[in-house]
Amino acid sequence: MTSATARIAAWTGMVPIDDTALAVSDSGGSGIPLLYCNGQFATQRYWRRVIAELGPDFRHITFDERARGKSRTSSDYSFEAAVRDVDVILEARGVERALLVGWSYGAVVAAHWASRNPEQALGAVLVDGAFPHDWLDGAMEQRIRMLFRRLAWLRPALRPLGLLPQMTAAQQAESNIELGRLSRARELSPVLDGISVPTRYVVGSGTSFGSRGDEQERIRASLDRVTAGNPNIKLAAKVPSNHGAILKKDAPAIAKAVREVSELA
Repeated sequence: MTSATARIAAWTGMVPIDDTALAVSDSGGSGIPLLYCNGQFATQRYWRRVIAELGPDFRHITFDERARGKSRTSSDYSFEAAVRDVDVILEARGVERALLVGWSYGAVVAAHWASRNPEQALGAVLVDGAFPHDWLDGAMEQRIRMLFRRLAWLRPALRPLGLLPQMTAAQQAESNIELGRLSRARELSPVLDGISVPTRYVVGSGTSFGSRGDEQERIRASLDRVTAGNPNIKLAAKVPSNHGAILKKDAPAIAKAVREVSELA
């Protein structure tokens, strides 16, 4: 495997895994490798402003998760598959150690991967995600299923534009429900407590898609216990953007957190 000091050529292509293949882009260069983990149904394009802020001093590796963007469909859209995909991409690109940057669902993926792989993880930046809070109950499950059923009528128009994953409404709902189960305090808190590498949170403000009232702010408040219990984890910034706009409008704050972690790596 290559080190961060070896200069790597830029590369874009498909990385096969299990019954699918993932679209991956690697900027190359000789900087610290950054692997970006997307929001649940987002694509690698969402990271453009963050990457522009950080510039060529880093090696930027982005990818589309299964059935998202240009990646192919799969029979497995589980969270564990998403974590495994991180290992496969890093190995395919010859990266021995990396700093993970994750937003929303991707923040939970990055937190799990960093906790499980302390020898490979240089650190993590978690953007408005990975909050240990019991936000999922029976009523919320029904809300989620109804929301994705209602969105299904947009699929014919949005899917050709790459704005929806190649997943059914039921598959999207089940993925979101699984995230809720994994985010419960009894599930996620031990993962975060076990992180032994420098980790920084960048936290948004206001609502997220599908949330109501102050739900999102109550979820974010659970971070206080995390930072109090693990000295490796700190809050880097609380920014004004909401959950959906944070990568676009507060890219400088995210880039600053990445630089801070990279200096500690």
